[in-house]
Amino acid sequence: MQEELLKKCEEVAKKWATDPVFDEATRAEAQAMLDSEDKSQLIDSFYQTLEFGTGGLRGIMGVGTNRMNIYIVGAATQGFANYINKAFPGRKDLSVVVGHDCRNHGREFAETVANIFSANGIKAYLFESLRPTPEISFAIRQLGAQAGVNVTASHNPKEYNGYKAYWDDGAQVLAPHDVGIINEVNAVKMEDVKWEGNPDLIQIIGGEMDWDYLQAVKEAMVDQDVILRQKDLNIVYTPLHGTGRVIIPEALRSWGFQNIHVVPEQMVIDGNFPTVVSPNPENSEAMTLGMKLGTKLNADLVIASDPDADRLAIVCRNSDGEWEILNGNQTCMMFAWYIIANKKKLGQLKGNEFLVKTIVTTEIIKRIADKNGVEMMDCYTGFKWIAALIRENEGVKKYIGGGEESFGFLPFDKVRDKDSPASICLICEIAAWAKDNGKTLYDLLMDIYLEYGFTYNKAINVVKPGKSGADEIKAMMENFRQNPPKELAGSKVVLSKDYKTLEARDADGNVCKLEMPDTSNVLQYFTENGSKVSVRPSGTEPKIKFYVEAPGELKSAADYKAACKKAEAYVDEITKSLGV
Repeated sequence: MQEELLKKCEEVAKKWATDPVFDEATRAEAQAMLDSEDKSQLIDSFYQTLEFGTGGLRGIMGVGTNRMNIYIVGAATQGFANYINKAFPGRKDLSVVVGHDCRNHGREFAETVANIFSANGIKAYLFESLRPTPEISFAIRQLGAQAGVNVTASHNPKEYNGYKAYWDDGAQVLAPHDVGIINEVNAVKMEDVKWEGNPDLIQIIGGEMDWDYLQAVKEAMVDQDVILRQKDLNIVYTPLHGTGRVIIPEALRSWGFQNIHVVPEQMVIDGNFPTVVSPNPENSEAMTLGMKLGTKLNADLVIASDPDADRLAIVCRNSDGEWEILNGNQTCMMFAWYIIANKKKLGQLKGNEFLVKTIVTTEIIKRIADKNGVEMMDCYTGFKWIAALIRENEGVKKYIGGGEESFGFLPFDKVRDKDSPASICLICEIAAWAKDNGKTLYDLLMDIYLEYGFTYNKAINVVKPGKSGADEIKAMMENFRQNPPKELAGSKVVLSKDYKTLEARDADGNVCKLEMPDTSNVLQYFTENGSKVSVRPSGTEPKIKFYVEAPGELKSAADYKAACKKAEAYVDEITKSLGV
């Protein structure tokens, strides 16, 4: 088997080493891999062609079919262009929006994308420089484009780049378009790619779209009066070297906040992310410089966006005045609570509103929605599924917010992807409301736990790189399906859900169908004591994820740290039960 794989990889690599369609540096690198005694790099670089996952196309930059480079970007774009032309036959005014973030090769890839679309008769609106992912989504809708591409690897390490494909509603592509695009991409040979752009079909966009987007972001505001009363809220913001650097401070000022400070070292655009180990706001290390400046300035809160400014992270002061990093479930809970509570108070709820969360996100959000008579919908991980529910219910029900545990939220419907500029403005409004009521964000979080119940959430990522890693992950999922756990940390599993077969099975063996728009390689287990475990291979990274939510006991805010410690120990017992 390994010999067959190596032979296949060598055949493809030889083409990359000799075909004049590839540049000299690429040919030389492919030849070096062929000549090397260690074939692991050759196999990892050529064993597959990157495919669209939950976040589109994403991979390590380098030479090969399993790497991000202009040739893979070019082939993907030619296939995408072919699909667009087939999806809208006879239409003469086809257009796409093209953007990129701060990553190395980002501009080069984006210009390559724009050139290929224009060479295929499709007008490309190319942003003049780096822009947030949500602004790309907004621009597709604003310009009436048929599709879009954002060159970004989101919060991945510096070695990565990626390609997010969007459809005409501003959301990332779903079936049947995702499969259709992949089929077109797979049919493309390098000699088929039309590299020579048509300058007449490339239009540079920038400031005007920024203005329109910032005006739209203000629609996420719930109560401007509270902002005006607390306009001096002391805010520290960092873009982690990425695209939020200009847009987010401007958005905050447009909402009425006047006391905004930025982390100067991280305002520098740099795809090497020199001030952090990884530009992922989920990692507490990435917030170090922000908290340092926050301490110096006695800030109320510290906020970060990731490189493409779709995710956000929040740090607030706890009851001891120390910095407390909130996790994605907690921020999602606060958004849900505030939007419902204050829209209700201001008479803005008409009775047809709905919230969305992903299946791996905390169940406390459902409790909040249920208690307040607001519909809550569950969907798969990835904002394209939240966008699909917005589209399905457009004109019938009113979307008021949706999010997931991985630090993403969308508080309005003018965008169809995670939106950190709008979410950051809204969390600052929530902090202003809390301050107006003599509280901090931390106090508000404790209030929510005490009213709706405390749970502890932990995500465990098991990284398995390369072909061998992909095989391991596949085997792990198969093992869970063949040998599902009967108990977790001593608590009986009373319900199992398999989203690949769309079946739910209770402890007595009764089976019912799951109502979902598609299948997904996700398993879930619910136990007698209220724990929830979700198991899911990442669609964009070489890892398998375990999401654990365990109930705990919280009688007062003073008990929070002890409750977390006790619940975390219980989560560790659950993960041991899973063999993780």
